[in-house]
Amino acid sequence: MQIPGLRRAVTVLAMTLLPVYAYAAPILPASYDMLNGNTGSFQYWDQTYSGAGCVTCDNSPLSGGLGDLTDGIVAPDNWFVVEAPAGNGPYVGWTLDPLITFHFAAGTTINGLTVYLDDSNGAGGVSAPSGIRINGQLFNIAEPAGSAPFAFTVNGLNVVGDLQLELLRKNQWVFASEVQFDGGRNGAAVPEPASLMLLGLGIAGLAVRRWRQS
Repeated sequence: MQIPGLRRAVTVLAMTLLPVYAYAAPILPASYDMLNGNTGSFQYWDQTYSGAGCVTCDNSPLSGGLGDLTDGIVAPDNWFVVEAPAGNGPYVGWTLDPLITFHFAAGTTINGLTVYLDDSNGAGGVSAPSGIRINGQLFNIAEPAGSAPFAFTVNGLNVVGDLQLELLRKNQWVFASEVQFDGGRNGAAVPEPASLMLLGLGIAGLAVRRWRQS
């Protein structure tokens, strides 16, 4: 009796029936379009932007590229610390309510968004925004405790296609250092428990049959 063959069948069946979990995956946009930042005490432009437009001009239309908002660099401190001396810093700052349109690869679903913002409690006219709009839907932002930079996350979006993010100023300036997305690709099938059970039983049946024949 070749019991090891049966043991292998049982082992394969157990491995097949292990639960399968789906996790949100970080998604990088293909590009984003917006108006460039403004100049104040320093230059709050998106100077690493890779698309069309003047990266050293106030409110210049930028399109077809990626830059400071998707480079993975989150500002660790307030604007007056990390933006000095003059030059390219982690923040993009506006004296208007910026509307940023993010473009993604076809079939991409965005479930979550996190935007990293400055909250200088009015220093230099910079405060946390009063809220954001995502594809026209308003999400209010409560005043954060303290004056440190903070992250604001919205989940359950289920957005397919372009995503528009608008930052709503509460003061003269609004500063953002990074926008990150979580989601997945449409069409990525995950086997259901019943399908996994049938597949496991089939594999085990073949193994038992071979064991009997031997």
